[in-house]
Amino acid sequence: MSRHGLPVTIVRACMRDGKGGSPTAVLDEAPLSDDERRRVPVQMGTSHAVFVSVHDSRRGSPVVSLRFFTAAGELPACGHGTVAALAFLAERSESQENRATIHAAGRVFPGWSVREKTHVHAAFDPGPVDLRRPTAIECDLVLPALGVTSGTLAPGTRVASVGRSRLLVPLTTRSALTTLSPDFERLRAACDRLGFLGCYAYSVPTPTGRVAARMFAPSIGVAEDIANANSTACLAAHLAGQGISDIAVDMGDSLGSPSTITATAQPDPLGLRVHLGGAAEVTRSIRMP
Repeated sequence: MSRHGLPVTIVRACMRDGKGGSPTAVLDEAPLSDDERRRVPVQMGTSHAVFVSVHDSRRGSPVVSLRFFTAAGELPACGHGTVAALAFLAERSESQENRATIHAAGRVFPGWSVREKTHVHAAFDPGPVDLRRPTAIECDLVLPALGVTSGTLAPGTRVASVGRSRLLVPLTTRSALTTLSPDFERLRAACDRLGFLGCYAYSVPTPTGRVAARMFAPSIGVAEDIANANSTACLAAHLAGQGISDIAVDMGDSLGSPSTITATAQPDPLGLRVHLGGAAEVTRSIRMP
């Protein structure tokens, strides 16, 4: 099957105050090659595409498989893509509140959504987060390429993963984050060498848990991501060790598309459980040219 003529839904995921968000292409599963799938976000002008396969919806809580692609290829997981997929499913439902069992990245996990006046609020469990201190070599390769100096770096750099590793880089102020100007070729080379998805730079949180962040992921074909929910899950797990259990992370301002992702981290009998959430809106449905 060719991708030409396939219906595509564009969802703005993780909006802030009804604006911005990360435009994401969402499609029903179709027999496409991986090359055809990775061309979808390119043609739709989005950073990511999500392919949704509904296996069972008879009980009102569908079982759903998700696959995520950028122009560079398939991703094992995508947080804002999961939010977009949940909004896509909610748009088809007659219920105000919806739940789904999601299969993605070799995991099975719950997702849920609530339809509000102008949008859908969607949330899910991204799974366990692995955290460790970076090595000196990792810092020496990545931080200069990112444009971070000793004067702007705050304590607490971590390597974090919810399926693929990335570097969490704390900065002293929001202005240091705003003026960050990475060398993308050098950053990509460093991340490729270390096996990192990218770098998630963030400002030190306020007492209320408000954070600003920017995600640079040239290794997967995304120089800067408008919204990166899985990295926000990693940050929530890290900050939980500092007594901060609820955060709201602002992203996308440098790209002219303000986005916000919320996350909570609470202990449970199996360890730390993180919930991610964001507001999303289905903006239009079109067909692939």
